[in-house]
Amino acid sequence: MMTPETVVDIGRQATELMLYIAAPPLLTSLVVGLLIGILQAATQVNEQTLSFIPKFIATFVALVLAGNWMIAMTTDFIRRLYGSIPQLVG
Repeated sequence: MMTPETVVDIGRQATELMLYIAAPPLLTSLVVGLLIGILQAATQVNEQTLSFIPKFIATFVALVLAGNWMIAMTTDFIRRLYGSIPQLVG
């Protein structure tokens, strides 16, 4: 049966999934941005496009490398959610 606790649990699982899926590209962009920022501070070159292009490429590579895992996690969650519909409805 659908109780408030069940709704909160499904929301928690969806939020955790979102964090897991967002982590690879965001962490990659963060690390590359930090490295480029350190390089820019050391060389005193403050060009905005110098940080954008490497972050863009690194994020794309992270998405390519982690894409299968991200799709598998999402698909598994959706299958479990759809599979639990009969128990949730009653």
